Amino acid sequence: MLPVVSPKTRRITKSQREDDTLLLYADYGVLSLCPKSESIVCVTYAFDPSMPKMERPGVICEQSFSDWDYREDPREIVMTLPGTTVRVLRSSGAVSFYTPDGRKLFSEQSREPKEFERFETYRLADLPQKTRIIDTADGKKEVLEEPVKAPAGASCHIRWHFTPGEEALYGLGQQEKGFASLRGHIVYGHQANRKIAVPMFVSTAGYGILADTYSPFVFHDDGDGAYLYLEADRALTYYFIAGNMNEVVAGYRFLTGKAAMLPRWAYGYVQSKERYETQEDILKTVAKARALGVGLDCIVQDWLTWPDNQWGQKSYDEKRYPDPAGMIAKLHDSHVHYMVSIWPTMAENTPDHREFADRSLFLPASTVYDAFRREARELYFSQLKRTHFAYGTDAWWCDSSEPFTPEWNRTMRPEEGELFREYCAEAGLRMPYEYANAFPLYHAMGIYEGQRAAMEEQTSETKETDIASGKRVCNLTRSAYTGQQRYGTVMWSGDTAASWETFRDQIPIGLHFCASGLPYWTMDVGAFFVKKGVQWYWDGHYDGTIDNPAYCELYTRWYQYAAFLPMFRAHGTDCDREPWRFGGEFYEAMLAANRLRYSLMPYIYSEAGKVWLEDRSLIRFLAFDFPEDRNTWEITDQFLFGESLMVCPVVHPMYYDEDGTALTDVQKARRVYLPKGCDWYDFETGQKYSGGSTAVVEAPLGRIPLFVKDGSLIPMRAPALSTEEQKDEITFRRFGSGAVYEMYDDAGDGYGYEKGEYTVTRLE
Repeated sequence: MLPVVSPKTRRITKSQREDDTLLLYADYGVLSLCPKSESIVCVTYAFDPSMPKMERPGVICEQSFSDWDYREDPREIVMTLPGTTVRVLRSSGAVSFYTPDGRKLFSEQSREPKEFERFETYRLADLPQKTRIIDTADGKKEVLEEPVKAPAGASCHIRWHFTPGEEALYGLGQQEKGFASLRGHIVYGHQANRKIAVPMFVSTAGYGILADTYSPFVFHDDGDGAYLYLEADRALTYYFIAGNMNEVVAGYRFLTGKAAMLPRWAYGYVQSKERYETQEDILKTVAKARALGVGLDCIVQDWLTWPDNQWGQKSYDEKRYPDPAGMIAKLHDSHVHYMVSIWPTMAENTPDHREFADRSLFLPASTVYDAFRREARELYFSQLKRTHFAYGTDAWWCDSSEPFTPEWNRTMRPEEGELFREYCAEAGLRMPYEYANAFPLYHAMGIYEGQRAAMEEQTSETKETDIASGKRVCNLTRSAYTGQQRYGTVMWSGDTAASWETFRDQIPIGLHFCASGLPYWTMDVGAFFVKKGVQWYWDGHYDGTIDNPAYCELYTRWYQYAAFLPMFRAHGTDCDREPWRFGGEFYEAMLAANRLRYSLMPYIYSEAGKVWLEDRSLIRFLAFDFPEDRNTWEITDQFLFGESLMVCPVVHPMYYDEDGTALTDVQKARRVYLPKGCDWYDFETGQKYSGGSTAVVEAPLGRIPLFVKDGSLIPMRAPALSTEEQKDEITFRRFGSGAVYEMYDDAGDGYGYEKGEYTVTRLE
C-alpha cells in the first residue's frame, strides 16, 4: 500500500499571554489574538513564522486593548472581553465569536479552518522585455508577450473556511453585477475597470470581517461551504468587529482611519463627458449652464489634454489650451471648480517619462510609475504641482488607477475565474505579488500627501491662506483598497454600458461598495458606452443616443438616482451629456432633480460631516438600519441616504421601448416597501405610511419617489447655481412629531475641521 505522509497537527499545545496578545501554538502554525477594543479582535495565523512580516498600510490603528482575560480546558481556550467572547477549539485552532450573553456571531469551520500552501513568487527580471502597445477605450495598454521572470521570494496561497448562519452579508467592494446579499455567490476580488476589491464584509447577525490582506482574493459561498481564498500572503490576518452594521463600519474606520471631508462644492453637480477638447469648450459649457439656470459646481476635463502622442504628460497642448490658469480663474469667477484627468502612465517620448526613467521609478516593463515607492509618489505629485496645481486646479480625476486591466485587451469577455487568473498573472509580475490589489491605495496616498504638503508649503511662504492652501483634496479615482477613505477619494463604477439592466445593477453595486467601509461612490449617469461596438465592453443598447427618446428616458431616471449619491456626476462617450442636450420633458425632469439636490444641500453636507465626525455612511442598504426586518435583506432598488431619507429610483421604462416606441399600457408608478420600525412620509406629498407596509406611489418622469423617516427634521435652502452662491436662510421641514436633528457645518473647504473648527447644532 502507498505510504501515508501525516500532516502537521493543528492541535494547540501551548498558550501564552504576551502583553495584550494571546499566543496559541500548534505544529501547523501560531495563532495570535490581539484585542484592539472591547469588541474588535485581530486574529493572525502564521503558518511559517520565519517568513518576513509584511507592511500592511490599510490598517493604521496601533493601540491594543488590555481589559481581557482567558481560561482554558482540555477542549477550548476562551478569551473574554467586555464586548465579545472568543472561543478557540484546542483540536483544530478554529475560532468562534459570541456576544457577552452567549449568542454565536461567527465561527470558523471546526475542522481544518485554515489551509496554507507555500509557493515561490516571481517578478519580471531586470532585463529587456518584449511588449507591444495596443489602443483600447481604456487608454493605451502595454501587453507582455514573452515575459522573462526572476524569483521574488516565498509566499502562501491561503484558504480560510467559515460557517455563516441565517444572515445576509454585504460588502467586498464593487462588483460588475448587482445582487443583494453576498450569500450564495462567488466573488472574485481583484481590481479591474468595473471592479473594486475591498476585503471587508458586514452581517445582519451583528458583526463584520476585515481581512488585512493586499492580495487578490475569492469569496466563495455555495453548497461546498464558505471560505475566503487569498492568492498570495505570508499570514492570514483578519479583524473581527462586533456590533450592528453601522457600528461595524465605524469599527472599520477606527482601524483604518477616518474618511476625510470633501469640499462642500464636491456635493454639488459635477459636469463631465468624453470629452471637452479645448478651453473654449469648457468656458462655453459653463456659460450655457449659467444662462439656463442649471446648478453646477464643477466641470471636468477628460483625457488627451496633453500634446499629441504624449500620453499621460502632465501639461497642456498649448494650441487647444493656450491659458489654463486664465481659464481656471474665469471658472472660479463663475463659482465653478475644475477637475482634470491624470494617468499613472507616461508615454516614452514625454518629459515626464524621462524624469521617471532617469531615476528607475517605473514598474517593470511598463510606463506606469511605481506608486509603491515614496520617491516615485513624491516625484509624481511634484510634476502635478509644476503645472496643474500651479494653474489653480481644484480636484484630480485619477483614471486607470488599477492600473492593469488585461480583460480590456480581449474581444470577448473572459469568464470570471479566467479574469481573476489573468489579473494575478499580469499584476503579480509587475507588482509585488502580495500587493497586487494595493496600487490604488498607494497612488491615492501620494496625491493626498503631495497636495497637503504643497498647501502647507504655500501657506508658509505667503504667511496667509490663499486659494491653494484652502483646498481639501478631492480625488475621483476608479479603484480603491482598504483605508483609502483617508485620502479624500471618491470612487466610481468604471466604464459601464447603457441598458436598464446596467442601471438596476448600479444601485446594489454602489451599496456593497459603501458597506465595505469607504463612503464616497458615484457612477457615469447614463453609462459610459451608449452604442453597440465590436468590443465586448462597448455594449450599449442605444445607437440613436439622445435622438432616441428611450435613451433619454433611461438617462433621466439615471440622473434622478445620481442626485442622491455622495457625488452627483454625469459622464460618458458616444453623445453629449449636458442636461440641456436632451430637451423637452427630459430636460425639465433633470432640472427638477438638479434643483432638488441643491435644495437639500444643507442636509447633504451635514450628513457628509457625520461621515467624518461619527463614522457614518451616506448611502446604505435598508438592512443596515432595519436588520430585524428580513424583508429588507434582499431589496436592491431602494436605499437610505443619510439619517432620514429613503430613495426609491424608478428602474424600469414607463414611456418608451428600447427602439423608441411609445409604451401605452405601463402604469406611471412603482411599488415601494416601507421598512418596519417607524412610520414614513412621502417627501413630496406629506402622506403618511405605516412601517412594514407596501405602497404603490406615483412616479411620472419628473418625480423620483422619496420617503422620510418619522421624527425627522430636514434642513433645506433655496436652490442656487452653485454651493458658493447658496446664501438664503436655512429652513427645516418637519416630518412627524418629536422631530430632532443634529446639524453639522464647517467652512466648506480647508482642514480647519480637523482642529475642531466646526459646529454641531441640535434642533428640536
